[in-house]
Formats: sequence, structure tokens, C-alpha cells
Amino acid sequence: MISSFVDEAKRLGFLKVGFTRAGRPLFFDEFISWLDEGKQNGMHWLKKHLALRENPGKLLEGCRTVISLAYPYSIKKPYTTDGFCVARYSEPGKADYHGRLRSLCETLAGHIVKEYPESGIRVCVDSAPVLERSLAYTSGIGFIGKSNMLIIPGYGTYFFLAEILTTVPFPPSTSRPVKNQCETCTRCIDLCPSGALEKAYCFDSSKCLSYLTIEHRGRVNRETGEKMGNCFLGCDICQEVCPFNEIASSKDISLPSTGEILEMDLKDFKEGLGKTAFARAGLEKLKSNIQAVRP
Repeated sequence: MISSFVDEAKRLGFLKVGFTRAGRPLFFDEFISWLDEGKQNGMHWLKKHLALRENPGKLLEGCRTVISLAYPYSIKKPYTTDGFCVARYSEPGKADYHGRLRSLCETLAGHIVKEYPESGIRVCVDSAPVLERSLAYTSGIGFIGKSNMLIIPGYGTYFFLAEILTTVPFPPSTSRPVKNQCETCTRCIDLCPSGALEKAYCFDSSKCLSYLTIEHRGRVNRETGEKMGNCFLGCDICQEVCPFNEIASSKDISLPSTGEILEMDLKDFKEGLGKTAFARAGLEKLKSNIQAVRP
């Protein structure tokens, strides 16, 4: 069953599949300490449902296994027609990844139900309080780098994570997680433009350009805008400088000019970008981000 499941996952486009027992994730204590220090800043929802984060088995009655899945996104950087860019994960030419991944995971979960008709299933794509990187690490998909990103050796970091929780007691993929391979490299820390990576594995979201340009509801000031360069949504620098990622210089000109975005009304936005990952930030946030980086 596991072999055919993994084969089907790869046919659907997933990079990696890992199985681990439902239980207290590794690094849960570190996560609690991070919250206690207030490093989550305005993302107050991260403090909710801690009992579920501590035990993903509580998200599905009788859960025995968490299946972690890595799905790639394009390494080409999306650009506007006038030379501004956004983070790669946004893939503006495609529908929001949440729906796409959920559909793929549900198709994949159908193979479990077919083999085990009485089994319980729950698909999670940023939709539940799950420490997904920790679970993926435990399942053997990759290791957690100094940037706090999950790194797949031989591939890198440009991928989404999703989970399938099931009552089927699949055996764990590995008894030993992937060894950390960062060694002495500190490029992600040294080159973080805002100092959000304060040291190895120490991340302050209040300084992070991805947080400030997507989750933070306030306006981005001019000082932060200077750190953003020409990128007005998210930030890929800690990934771009990581030796595990392929150096990608190619551009994907898939966005209208920043001037056109500034002139959009809500109707235009919903028709053009409202079904993409840009919906998370919203039109007014995009406009204020652009105003911070445009001369």
C-alpha cells in the first residue's frame, strides 16, 4: 500500500512523502518559548489551539498517522511589466495554492479510503493548527535549516507542505530524521535584509519582510520599503542565498505594471488577482506595499 501511495503522490506532482506517528511534535517546547517571547508579533492566532498543535491526533478522532507531503512551486520569480517582483510562492498565474493542494491531497487520500474503507481522513493545507515543518522533519522529508525553512537535500526549499491525517497505522518512514547539513554556512542570517533571522533558528516575525508585506495590517514605512528593494509581496532572500537551492535568474513576467495595480478597484482585483495567493494580502495592502518601494 505504501509503495503504491508514494507512486501516486509522485504522479500527482509531489516531491516527497513522509509518514510519522501522530503525537507530540519535535520542537514543540521551542515553539512555546518563541510565542512566550512574543516573536509571532501580530499573528495572534498562533497562540490558539495549542493543545491541538501539541497533539495533531486530536484533529481527527483515532488518528494514528500523519502523512507529510511536499509540493513544488516555480523557481522563476514573478515580475510586473515594469520591473517589480513578488515572492515565488505566490505564483500569480495560478489559483491560490490552498485549493490546488487540497484537491490533490483529497485525490491522494482517496487511495487510502479505497484500501481501508473504514478509515478516517483529514486533509490539512494551512487549515489546521499543525507544526508542519516539525512533522515533515520527523517523517524524513528534509531537515530544518538555520533559516527555519525545511530543506530537502538535492532540491532546496521552494515547496509547499500539506498533511493527510489518517486512522490507518502506517509504519513511520524513518527512525532517524535527515541530518542537518547547514554546517558552518550562515548566508541566510548574514544576508537577511531586515535582520529577522537574528541567529541560527531564531526568527523575529516583526522584522520579517514576508510578515510585514502580507500578514501585518499596518502600512509599510519608507525605511522598510528600502529594505524590500523591488519586491512588494513577501521575500525570498533567505531562500535565494541558500546553497541547496538552484540559482534561478529567470523572470516570469506574469503581473500587470505596478501602476495598473495602483489603479485597480476591488472589482478589478477580484477578477484579476482575487483568486490567487494575493487575496491573503488584499488590494489595499498591495497598494501600500507598492507605494513603499516605488520612488
